[in-house]
Amino acid sequence: MEPRQSSPASPLLEVSGLGIELDTHRGPARAVRDVGFSLAQGETLGLIGESGSGKSLTAMALMGLLPQGARTQGSVRLAGQELLTLSDAQMCRIRGQRIGMIFQEPMTALNPVHTIGAQVAEPLRLHKGLSARHAREAALELLHRVGIPQPAQRIDAYPHQFSGGQRQRITIAMALACQPDLLIADEPTTALDVTVQQQILDLIADLVDERGMSLILISHDLGVISQNVDRMLVMYGGMVVESGSTEQVFQHMAHPYTRGLLAARPHMASAGGAHKARLSTIAGTVPELADLPEGCPFAGRCGFTADPCWSERPAAREPQAGHRVRCLREEAMAAAPPGLAGAQA
Repeated sequence: MEPRQSSPASPLLEVSGLGIELDTHRGPARAVRDVGFSLAQGETLGLIGESGSGKSLTAMALMGLLPQGARTQGSVRLAGQELLTLSDAQMCRIRGQRIGMIFQEPMTALNPVHTIGAQVAEPLRLHKGLSARHAREAALELLHRVGIPQPAQRIDAYPHQFSGGQRQRITIAMALACQPDLLIADEPTTALDVTVQQQILDLIADLVDERGMSLILISHDLGVISQNVDRMLVMYGGMVVESGSTEQVFQHMAHPYTRGLLAARPHMASAGGAHKARLSTIAGTVPELADLPEGCPFAGRCGFTADPCWSERPAAREPQAGHRVRCLREEAMAAAPPGLAGAQA
């Protein structure tokens, strides 16, 4: 599936200077730091990084679903409306109606004691004011559209009576019920086998195209991102370390972490044959929030770490128009073979 061309329309979503501070057992910690991006109507954006990089927390800030006690700064504007200052009641009117979300684990997103028909119909009754009969009819159409077999016979079934892939299709129907402007898909294929993963990704892409929605796709898989979004943000330690069009980033990876992620991907050629190379890895592990350095969050794990990396926050620069990167060791990394940057054999 080829990435779609981005829309020239004015931004639907504008995020600037987004910061999120959480209370941890070791005190306050900055979980997201100075994140900014914009998204036009009909455009697709990928957020990629390891667990703990801040991807899902950024998405939760857009939805107004941050953990209790979380503190935010910066701005999140949807069609010009500031979201970070809205009350819970006001955000409830945004969620589902203007912004839909597909969660990575459908069994936790679905209520086990309610039928799937009731759950898909609920946002239609809540946000659109439909009667029970009309909401049920609309839910039936949605279940048919997302590929649930025999929806008329299964609309009164419960979540445990469906396979993992079917449950994810049901959560997609719920997210799309009110035809939101923005769809957030948070690791939507994590618990699915490879064949079902592609079916779900194809379904999301088709629905986004069909309804003209904007999409934020969150993943740790570079392959998923490369095939499904127009632009991408690479996140590490709560910071965007590289961003640009998908084509730009993959052709000119300018940050050690981005290169490390690519080098760590398994390749078919290494799965068999006379020569079996060891899979490259990124040294170390993602540090706890309280242990992130003041400077570059990747300092220490990066093979190009120098003293300034620990204390000096890298400024964003543009090696080419629209392609931004935060790295103090640009020259040293550019001179190294691509497979060595940020990874170890």
